Order: sequence, then C-alpha cells, then structure tokens
Amino acid sequence: MTAPRPQLAVNRVMRTALKWDAIIVAAIAVVAVVVGLLVAGGVGVTSALIGAAMGLVFLGITAASILFANRWAGGELFAAIFFAIVLGGWILKFVVFIVIAVLLRHQPWINSYVLFLSIIAGVIGSLVVDVVVVLRSRIPIAVAPGVRGSSDSGEKE
Repeated sequence: MTAPRPQLAVNRVMRTALKWDAIIVAAIAVVAVVVGLLVAGGVGVTSALIGAAMGLVFLGITAASILFANRWAGGELFAAIFFAIVLGGWILKFVVFIVIAVLLRHQPWINSYVLFLSIIAGVIGSLVVDVVVVLRSRIPIAVAPGVRGSSDSGEKE
C-alpha cells in the first residue's frame, strides 16, 4: 500500500473544514436569527441571514481556492500557480466584501449591528473549526536530505 500523496491529504483536510464550517455557520445563523428577531424584528432576521451567508462564502473561498490550486500539484510551476490562485481568492474576497459593505451600508432593511455581529461570529466560529480540523489531521511531514534541520544532511547542530 502506498502512502497518499500530500496534496490529497490536504484536500481531505480542506473538504472536512468546509463541511464543518457550513455546519457551524448554520448553527450561528440560527442563533443570529433568533437574536436579530428579538433585537430588530424582521430587519434583524434579514441582517443575520445575510451576515451568516457572507461569513460562509468568504471563508469557503479560501478552502475552495486551495482545493482548486492543488490540481496543479507536482507540476513545475505548482508553487507559483498555487500562490497566485490563493492570493487571487483573497483579493477577490476583499473586493467583494468592500462592495457588499458599501451596497448594504445605508439600506433600511439592514440592521448593521446584527449584520456585523453575525459576520464576526461566523468568522470566529470558522477559524475555531479550521484550527481543530488542522490539529486533528494526520498529514505526514518529510524533510528532504540536505535541507537544514534534516538528520540526513550530515550537518552537526
């Protein structure tokens, strides 16, 4: 039996993170809808749902870009392609977030506090999930001979 390729192990971790991010954001959306309803009525519900959806989409872009970029794993230009795609995803997130924030800024059907808090709750919840998923993942790490810190490099430390 051969060991799985490293990019496949990373893909498994990213898919698991996406799944749990969706579950956590759904739970946060339920809580945010109840709080939004109590605080601001129907406007609060709308704001909570939009905030939760924004949190899920923006957090999903990074994992999706990593999964997409890993298609070029093993190629000569993998590092360049990988970082270009992931950086492009981050820039896309930033631009889309600014555009949405400007468009929603003074809308009468948005409660900015409920929207902001549901986005922040989604981000924090997703970050916790991502940390737990990565810490529980079992991705093998190998150091190439000749690389500083490798026991096969022949260097005395």
